[in-house]
Amino acid sequence: MIRVIRTIDAHVGGQPLRLVLDGVPRPHGKSPAHQRDWCVKHVDAYRRALVNAPRGHADMTAALITDPTSLQANSGLVFMDAGGYPTMSGHAVIAVTTIAFERRLALAHPPGNGEERLVFDTPAGSVQARARLEVHGDVRSVDSVAVTNVPAFVHAAAVPVMVGRRDLRVDVAFGGAFYAIVDSEATGVPLDATRVPDLRRLGAEISASLNATQRPVHPADAAISGVAGVIFTGPASDPEAHLRNVTVRSSGSIDRSPGGTGTSAVMAVLDAMGLLPDGQPFVHESLSGALFRGRPLHRTIVADYQALVTEIEGSAWITGEHAFFLDDDDPFREGGAF
Repeated sequence: MIRVIRTIDAHVGGQPLRLVLDGVPRPHGKSPAHQRDWCVKHVDAYRRALVNAPRGHADMTAALITDPTSLQANSGLVFMDAGGYPTMSGHAVIAVTTIAFERRLALAHPPGNGEERLVFDTPAGSVQARARLEVHGDVRSVDSVAVTNVPAFVHAAAVPVMVGRRDLRVDVAFGGAFYAIVDSEATGVPLDATRVPDLRRLGAEISASLNATQRPVHPADAAISGVAGVIFTGPASDPEAHLRNVTVRSSGSIDRSPGGTGTSAVMAVLDAMGLLPDGQPFVHESLSGALFRGRPLHRTIVADYQALVTEIEGSAWITGEHAFFLDDDDPFREGGAF
């Protein structure tokens, strides 16, 4: 038996996103978390097939469109990567919104010039995407997408973590997922593309250490727990940017974009330190040179934590439309193990 999965692929700052159109069973559940749990039980073979070689690679992110579970949402999203099912992915929301309007998906209303909005239910909460559109005849294009994220907050500051013989201090912050944020200079590994293998190894080690000893839990949703990755920060290369970064997920994969959820988490740390630029965007640069522009919208409270609602803006480009074949006789139909 051969099953066909159809996708549209895009990238944000060089970071790929694979949106599944059909061929994968539609997730069931009364909440995004329940839909994600259903995917773990029923479609995990599809996840492995789509994000692992030979159809994908270790750094690939994919998204499934699901039924909305709140009244205001256009649809839900379940995110997938080589490590499992992230609670939220900012670059994925930017890419999905771009695909929805440029390829006229049913979840997007016919737009005109100007701005259009979509609301997505995610396992981290509902997020709003504001697309800046241009329409010329029958051709529509999305210039940029700004995502109003779930509230971000600092979970713990200056947390000690031992990696080898080095004693590091990291800030653990939530921006849709939990991240450990560390100055790359303190690690002894420079924030440079040539040192990505070292950063992958170090990031995975820091995540494993924290999850084994000081695993964070979201105060309003115990289902959201654990450090999803490490954000290494350093001086910006682009004169417009305030910080440069690379995010290494706990699995060792990297985000080539500046990271939507990661940018929100970094902004929460800067805000707590009184260092968030006042009245101007916070510009976050990735190792690829891509820029995200973050804007603080308002402050709120999450349980006992001071929190910040942010808007993260970036751009996506569609790279292809694909039909992937899953042949039951193929020993690698679910992807390779490395």
